[in-house]
Formats: sequence, C-alpha cells, structure tokens
Amino acid sequence: MTKRSVERVKIERSSGNVFADLELPDADKLKIKSGLVIEIARGIRRLGLTQHQAAERMGISQPKVSGLLKGDFANLSERKLMDCLNRLGYDIQIKVQPTRAEVGALTLAIG
Repeated sequence: MTKRSVERVKIERSSGNVFADLELPDADKLKIKSGLVIEIARGIRRLGLTQHQAAERMGISQPKVSGLLKGDFANLSERKLMDCLNRLGYDIQIKVQPTRAEVGALTLAIG
C-alpha cells in the first residue's frame, strides 16, 4: 500500500479489500461473504419483501435477516448465504481454474 499526505492528512491506498487493509483474519472470505450479503440486500429490495417475508423465503429467522441487513453475517456460512440468494431467485456459478501463481485467489463476480 502507498501512503501519502494531502493537506496534512495521511491517505493510504486500499488493496481493494478493506478487511485485508484492516489486517483481519480470513480477509478474503469476509470480502466474499460481504459481497453475497450486499446482493441479498439488493434482492430483498428488488422483490419488495419485508424482513419477515424475506426470512420465510430464505429459510432463516427474521432476527437473522435484520442482523444480516445491518452487516452481522458472522454466524452465516458462505454456503448458507448462497442458499439465501438461490431462494431469492439468483443463479450462482462457481468457476474453478488453474492459476499461474503459487497460491490461487477467491474472487466474487456479480453481474
């Protein structure tokens, strides 16, 4: 990351993953999960669902929907978040391919 000062305020360029920038463990997984949660929130709005309706449709409790929409997704696995998206009418494709790097990367593409 590159640091510089603008009008005596230090600015640090992001790596593209705020969780990694904050040096949180499992930053790649948190980035993926947060992307899934953002899309769940969009799906709920697109369908015009109440939290109660969304909970019934996704197969989770209304308090979990409330927490999810407030950014509390630690208690839900990536698989459960993908299941919620399926239940909201989303298709999910997982693409696995070799990489030239020694270690591969997790990437979420929403389109």
